[in-house]
Amino acid sequence: EEDFEPAVQHQRRVNPKIHDVIKQEVLKLLDVGLIYPISDSPWVSPVHCVPKKGGFTVVENKDNELILTRLVTGWRTCIDYRKLNEATRKDHFPLPFMDQLIERLAGNQY
Repeated sequence: EEDFEPAVQHQRRVNPKIHDVIKQEVLKLLDVGLIYPISDSPWVSPVHCVPKKGGFTVVENKDNELILTRLVTGWRTCIDYRKLNEATRKDHFPLPFMDQLIERLAGNQY
């Protein structure tokens, strides 16, 4: 929208282990060409990591109580785009459903 000012949000602090996870993810996305470096954007959004869903295991504590513990199988890198989404113009022409497109194309040749 035209009346929004660019939002520069401060980056959240992360521990060194998570920082390495974020760095590896960014390098991977750069290598495959999904992202590219940019230095002059007025928009900055914070990055954080959340654990990927894994299984559960049961661990005994010092009092011999069984405690349910989640296994962390990896990390998912997420970007908080809420401020950018507030300033984005909404599309009032949604994409059609895939089954409707297939019905329209049925019987046609190219």
